[in-house]
Amino acid sequence: MARPLRIEFSGALYHVTSRGDRQEDIYLDDEDREMFLKVMSGVCNRFNWVVHAYCLMSNHYHLLVETPDSNLSLGMRQLNGVYTQKFNRHHNRVGHVFQGRYKAILVEKESYLLELSRYIVLNPVRARMARSAKDWPWSSYRATAGTKKPVSGLKVDWLLSCFSTRKATAVKRYRTFVSEGKNEPKPWKELKNQIYLGSEEFIEKMQSRIEKDVDLSEIPSSQKRKAAKPIRYYEKKYKDRDTAILSTYASGGYSMKQIGDYYGLHYSRVSRIIKAKGKT
Repeated sequence: MARPLRIEFSGALYHVTSRGDRQEDIYLDDEDREMFLKVMSGVCNRFNWVVHAYCLMSNHYHLLVETPDSNLSLGMRQLNGVYTQKFNRHHNRVGHVFQGRYKAILVEKESYLLELSRYIVLNPVRARMARSAKDWPWSSYRATAGTKKPVSGLKVDWLLSCFSTRKATAVKRYRTFVSEGKNEPKPWKELKNQIYLGSEEFIEKMQSRIEKDVDLSEIPSSQKRKAAKPIRYYEKKYKDRDTAILSTYASGGYSMKQIGDYYGLHYSRVSRIIKAKGKT
């Protein structure tokens, strides 16, 4: 499968996962987990990262990380690289600890931060490694729930502010929110193009960043398309405007905003047309 493009910008929010090489464990004892959290805190301090949630499992980890300075790749290279060195020294090993590249999903903060923060801390419960989120010491749950001091780099205030302006009330509501999420479906059914979790408008904005700033030499061949025909070609080919809009978008050569600009429509209107015509 082709590797999805990386999108980095100031203020971006990502759900990041990284797994062990050959699916092997990346933590062999609690000392490894403590060591990883120290490395993560150092990365947060050095690269100005904000971690909203995390969970260390056995052969992988989850991070919900915000990058005020547009530097996810630099920070991840430091995080996985330094931890690999420390892990190998600790266990007298050599070689890779992590399997290939980490996976990063670009997240719309206002729509999905809460749901992902809950999903992340409930991973041990779903894996039957703990009865409840509070029973797993290697996630951000206890710090957010007010029973443990946060590690450096973990910021719980923004997350709690979504529940109440009063901290005690926010903590109580957060605990309830997490406990009610055990049977909720995973958020990945909403994933778009392997890397987006957000609304159509959010995806349009992210796509426009690619169009403006992408290094074309980095695009995998399977993601490259032949040059699309002009929009007027589809307009003339199809008498029905909405059919022409759907065909233009399906060509892969134009964003919803570009199509909207051509027809004098807002891209949200274009989005609705595409959805409606796609179901007919």
